[in-house]
Amino acid sequence: MKIRLGYACISETLRTNYKTYTYSNFIKDRNKQKLEEIIISNLFHLQELLKYNNKNQIHFFRISSNLIPLATKKEINMNYYTKYKTYYRKIEKEIRQNNMRVDFHPSEYCVLNSTKKEVVNQSIEILKYHYNLLCYLNVEKPLLVLHIGSKEFGKEKSITRFINNFKKLPQNIQNVIAVENDDKSFNIEDCLMLSQKINIPIILDYHHHRCNPGKKSIEEVLPKIISTWKTTPKMHFSSPKSKLKKEMRSHNDYIDTEEFIKFLNIIKSAKTDIDIMVEAKKKDEALFRLTRELKYQTNLKFLDDTTFVL
Repeated sequence: MKIRLGYACISETLRTNYKTYTYSNFIKDRNKQKLEEIIISNLFHLQELLKYNNKNQIHFFRISSNLIPLATKKEINMNYYTKYKTYYRKIEKEIRQNNMRVDFHPSEYCVLNSTKKEVVNQSIEILKYHYNLLCYLNVEKPLLVLHIGSKEFGKEKSITRFINNFKKLPQNIQNVIAVENDDKSFNIEDCLMLSQKINIPIILDYHHHRCNPGKKSIEEVLPKIISTWKTTPKMHFSSPKSKLKKEMRSHNDYIDTEEFIKFLNIIKSAKTDIDIMVEAKKKDEALFRLTRELKYQTNLKFLDDTTFVL
């Protein structure tokens, strides 16, 4: 089985970051030219990031949700496709060059099962924005990663709210959503129960599972997790900031290689290719430190800088 490693959103090496423009600042100065300049800058930085990924044989990447500021604000009435088509095509070219897998993970403000109607409506707009970007970039296997969300009024009612609001989404958006277990409320077994009802893939976040385990071990539920995917399964791996309980849920700068090797020994029973997103504060630096240590500590056969056979 082939394992591809990836990282999320920004590169520590390039030290580029996405510019923002808050809604309150826009309302204050009404400067559409400034907004357009920020969007162009962000699209250029994404293109450079993907170029960097290609040169370093990184085939798996999460694109930042901050690409187009204020895109979900209907009051601004902005067309964020036509003006920037040239940039989207350049970004698409970088994605296709080495068959890079890209996806989005909408922020904590996207809560599809909220008890507040305005939050649900805004969450739907957030999902539409991300889906549109996937379409603009002609991503071949689009994916939006969500948590189940709020646990208000209990798990059962919260999962029912998610299902009801999920079914209100356009079918094309339903088709690209995957759900990830979280570190506090909904464990991997909750996600599997949800998947059985609405037939969506499940992303195993191993760090979240360790913080918020269910009754069953990963070995027990792994076959079911894998079976939810029609394409290469995706998983997340991170290490805790420290072993102190109050810092257990926070991500470390780097990855604990020994724990990662233990994780590999768990998932190898899946006998299928898996893409693993390295979620560490040092981003690509953490990814490459991990690969260097894996080469030293194991006999894994590396196919390139970030891909190996398990």
